[in-house]
Amino acid sequence: MNTKKVTVPTIVQMKSQAEKISALTAYDYLMALYLDDAGLDIILVGDSGAMVFSGYDTTIPITVDELIYHTRAASRGVKRALLVADMPFLSYQISPEDALRNAGRFIKEGGAEAVKLEGGEPMATTVRRIVDAGIPVMGHLGLIPQSINRFGGYKVQARTEEAVERMVIDAQALEQAGAFAVVLEKIPAAAAKMVTEKINIPTIGIGAGAHCDGQILVTHDMLGLFEKFRPKFVRIYAELGHNIREACARYVEDVKMNRFPDDSESY
Repeated sequence: MNTKKVTVPTIVQMKSQAEKISALTAYDYLMALYLDDAGLDIILVGDSGAMVFSGYDTTIPITVDELIYHTRAASRGVKRALLVADMPFLSYQISPEDALRNAGRFIKEGGAEAVKLEGGEPMATTVRRIVDAGIPVMGHLGLIPQSINRFGGYKVQARTEEAVERMVIDAQALEQAGAFAVVLEKIPAAAAKMVTEKINIPTIGIGAGAHCDGQILVTHDMLGLFEKFRPKFVRIYAELGHNIREACARYVEDVKMNRFPDDSESY
């Protein structure tokens, strides 16, 4: 495995070299350590932690302070990957100055190396303000979970020709504002292909087909830890939820039957 540190220029260069970008999420030290050891290019401290870590129904309730805590914990486990922190709902929408202040906290207090925010052309001024202050920004288009109340559910986006053209404009606006990459979530593969071909910065897909420059999943989804619902686009690489339940049930039985601890586990 390549142990060279992944930086923002590394990620941008990977597109020009046709090298796929791998990304997953982490919200704590131990998971971040495992992902870093596995060779991930990007580790995202996602606002998805609101759902898979904190048990909320959406990403909206999680706060800046909570995500900074998760980012700081994850940062201790990351040596190679690029650590990106999600900016939660209302941490960047109010004004560019407010967005810069909060983005700076993720870098200064959380140890992140970049931030991610949702939205297209309307967010371009905010992206430029943050980038001009020296903080790398990753964009996010398509299904943007912080706007779930407007969408009326987790529905596939960019289904019409007009919507795809709008997304291309949004992606180009983010690129021109200085974003180094754009996440494309839950859109048709053909739409993601068009966006990917129209911009010079990498696209990272989640439910956006194979034509993106990289892929990201929520780690708790692909490891089978989060079982409340399973999106079509998630490939399950392990069933750790089942394994954890089974292991804990064996532990309970061993304690109840006085099989644990035995002599070798006692002083």
